[in-house]
Amino acid sequence: MNAFDTPSSGPLTVPDALRAGLTRKQLRSTRRWRSPFHGVRVAAGTPDDLVSRCRALAPLLDDGVAFSHTTALRLLGVEIPWTVADDTRIHAVTSRVQDRPQRGGDDIVAHWSRQTFLETVELEGLLVTSPAQTFVHVGAGLLLPDDVVVLGDAMMRRKGPLVTPAELAGIAERTHKVKGIVRVREQVERMCPGTDSSTETRTRLALTAANLPCPEVNGVVTAPDGTYVKRVDMLYRALKVAIEYDGDQHRTDPAQWRDDVRRRRMLEALGWTVIVVVADDLRDPTELVARVRVAIRRARAASPLL
Repeated sequence: MNAFDTPSSGPLTVPDALRAGLTRKQLRSTRRWRSPFHGVRVAAGTPDDLVSRCRALAPLLDDGVAFSHTTALRLLGVEIPWTVADDTRIHAVTSRVQDRPQRGGDDIVAHWSRQTFLETVELEGLLVTSPAQTFVHVGAGLLLPDDVVVLGDAMMRRKGPLVTPAELAGIAERTHKVKGIVRVREQVERMCPGTDSSTETRTRLALTAANLPCPEVNGVVTAPDGTYVKRVDMLYRALKVAIEYDGDQHRTDPAQWRDDVRRRRMLEALGWTVIVVVADDLRDPTELVARVRVAIRRARAASPLL
């Protein structure tokens, strides 16, 4: 039995396949093989997802070449900033210019890093730039400061954070001679761990851009007897002002929507003002900002010591 009889064994470079006893005619069999990249074969039934594509490309890369940029974000499970979400090419980086992949026409982007040391992790058997390293690679290419903040927040989600603010600040300070890195350094202090979505981040940024106080994110509110009431997306706790973002999950999950309505009513019964935000509010946040400003003003008027 040779490699041709067990094509599910994994990707094979053409030279390795020939050394294993296959012929070029056999390798051209579309019934048994497909060629995701020039010079490599995988079993015809192999999934054509990102992990499979990276695994197919990996044997063609030199040691030390890591998957990076938006490819690394997807492999790490990080929400992609909307400005680069359409980039589905495979990105790879090396600190040795001579090791850059030369794969013209294969929808691969080869990067050379001026850093002598690249932080990497192993993921799904692949060498991938670390979350912090990926942050500076992608963040330096984002033109809008808010997009850098959205990216940093996405890496520090409430559930499963990948980095800390200190780690992001540290790698940004250690990175030099990279266009855009100064902008990245300047935005780290605006990031906030513990968010659940980019829309929450953009809501917070819209409020602070209007010189409103930065709200607490995903804070838990309890009743006077200690009973759990709700985890609120954004809140001014002392003022009892809650800001909740309604996304698509409220349309697709009726049970979640009903529970949110019930708990928001519980908040209001405890004297809270609840402001609901939808996607349209973020296209032009003027009205949203005005609603929050009025709620804060009224809360302060009712409690002059706040």
